[in-house]
Amino acid sequence: MAIIPFDDRDGFIWMNGALVPWREAKLHVLSHGLHYGSSVFEGERCYAGRIFKDREHTERFHASAELVGFTIPYSVDAIIKAKAELLKANNITDGYLRPVAWRGSEMMAISAQNNKIHVAIAAWEWPTMYKSDIKEKGIRLTMAKYKRPSPETEPTASKAAGLYMICTISKHAAEKAGFDDALMLDYRGFLAEATGANLFLVIRGELHTPTADCFLNGITRQTVIERAKALGITVHERHIKPEELALTQEIFLTGTAAELTPVGEIDGQKFTVGPITKQLMGDYSQLVRSHASEKAA
Repeated sequence: MAIIPFDDRDGFIWMNGALVPWREAKLHVLSHGLHYGSSVFEGERCYAGRIFKDREHTERFHASAELVGFTIPYSVDAIIKAKAELLKANNITDGYLRPVAWRGSEMMAISAQNNKIHVAIAAWEWPTMYKSDIKEKGIRLTMAKYKRPSPETEPTASKAAGLYMICTISKHAAEKAGFDDALMLDYRGFLAEATGANLFLVIRGELHTPTADCFLNGITRQTVIERAKALGITVHERHIKPEELALTQEIFLTGTAAELTPVGEIDGQKFTVGPITKQLMGDYSQLVRSHASEKAA
């Protein structure tokens, strides 16, 4: 199947307060965000035309910008309204949205105090990240070379573009080795997350997830923890050693793009797509779709 480049598509992108034709949504090559990573973004899904956790994502978008030292020049309510306009203009029902904010090109140096903050939102149809058979057998992971950094060295609570460089490197290496993704440790050597999704382990019928103190506390992660507790599943948020994988029966990842994705293997060690993973996958699917149906009602 031919890949459709993201810069050559039909439709509209919301950019700096207005809808512009998709191919005209451009930035200058000397934008500070491109050279110095001074950019933040969000990933959001809409189901039946309604964005799941719309306000939570938008509030995090603003918080991420503050953590990297700039202010988004549109309010939370204005961004929420813009996203709704964009979905309508592009006639998207089940899709993915990418709000992004970056420093412009007024100054080109480490210091960029006078640079304009640009904001854009794109949206496209994207029903699911993985093929249906993945839900039955799980994806294959390998261990990443790089670790998630200490919060003393990076603003790790921000969804900042620069924090994803080592994720791209790690995922590319995993794919070249025949795997689907890479599992990253944190700077202390504990299990952290995959390159773009949070991690959950099932050990003796209880759910364990790494403490999100040096990587993004995902909105999907928070939702799954809430739902698991509501279903009577014991949840432990703690530091988890890599050797505890030997005690683990089920593993899955969570994220806006990944939703709930089971893991079938990590470097040759096999895991089952077991009852708790299946229960939570079904519960999450029902939750996001019932959330969407509330709007229609």
